[in-house]
Amino acid sequence: MVRLAMLGSGFIGRFYADSIQGLRSKDKIVSIYSRRESQAKKFADDYGCDQYTTDMEAAIANPNVDMVCISLPNNLHEEAVMLCCKHKKAVITTKPLGRNAIEAKRMLEAVERAGIFNGYLEDLVYTPKFIKAHASVQSGALGRILWAKSRETHPGPHSEWFWDLEQAGGGCILDLGCHCVEITRSYIGKDIKPVEVMCWSDTQVKPIEAEDHAIGLVKYENGAIGQFEVSWTFRGGLDLRDEVMGTEGTIWVNSFLRTGFEMFTTGKGADYVAEKAESNSGWLFPVGDELNELGYNHMFFDMFDAFEKGTKPREIFYDGYVVNSVLDAAYRSSKSKMWEPVQLDDWRGQVGLTKPSTLVEYDADHYLIKEEMTHYGEKKLILKEKISGKIVEKVII
Repeated sequence: MVRLAMLGSGFIGRFYADSIQGLRSKDKIVSIYSRRESQAKKFADDYGCDQYTTDMEAAIANPNVDMVCISLPNNLHEEAVMLCCKHKKAVITTKPLGRNAIEAKRMLEAVERAGIFNGYLEDLVYTPKFIKAHASVQSGALGRILWAKSRETHPGPHSEWFWDLEQAGGGCILDLGCHCVEITRSYIGKDIKPVEVMCWSDTQVKPIEAEDHAIGLVKYENGAIGQFEVSWTFRGGLDLRDEVMGTEGTIWVNSFLRTGFEMFTTGKGADYVAEKAESNSGWLFPVGDELNELGYNHMFFDMFDAFEKGTKPREIFYDGYVVNSVLDAAYRSSKSKMWEPVQLDDWRGQVGLTKPSTLVEYDADHYLIKEEMTHYGEKKLILKEKISGKIVEKVII
């Protein structure tokens, strides 16, 4: 049994609570901190918490607490993490780790100095579809990964602080790009260094200071490319999609919007449909089990299982630091309109990689470019002569 203090009683805190207390049926939130007493009390009533408080340190220091779960606005993450270090409490935090890589690195260094368990709650690398797709990639089914793309778009976040640049630290790049970067780097290999970012962003619709739409490319040291598409301007719900391309195959994943569950209703009696659904009438796309499909169940199982075994979970603060570093480069690029280097002061993966050779030997005199079977029964080979470099065609009947 893991006893938790939940910091934050809003949308994500309640999503977390539903999974935490429902998955293993033995873990319990014993303390809830909220900036508003009325919300703290309601959360405590709804989830059976022993303590509710508007004092963050009191919630963390509670002697009955084994682990602290941070579901607070981005600008409060560092304060909460430092208090967990002070009281030697295991800590798991919602994404992004920090508003920027500087904050993220301070938090990373603090938890490692304190020697406390730390987990980065990146739920979208725990979805059932991602886990299956990632296992296929790891097994070599796609060969060498060349390109990985992740898209998250929706009409915008739920709480007011997301829309405030100072509290949030950024717009959709930080809010959604953190998911997409970690998804694509997981497919490419988390030990492969991200080196450069090219990003376009703009504020197209919302009357805010931050960006509400962005597209970015992330170059990796081995020649692979990651791509993210993020927006708070998309109409139609929550669109989560991944594409992975390798030398031996391709994977397409649609995690949420088109779920295989479609329903039409006039709206009579309809209420909540799915996260960020924009309507409760017409053709709708409900989700059978949001906690499972969005990865919360697998994520908390991994966190609690690792905590009890004294091992590291799949996602730790270091991953959050790398993601923040990539996103910092994206913000610099969106201003400079140039490729910007990823500044990683602390890199723990492979070093000195180069782009693999594109030459595939066919025979002593040729490299293979392409092999295909035609509709009229002939096998066609496109070859490159090794000495002359000439492209030739060979037909095998």
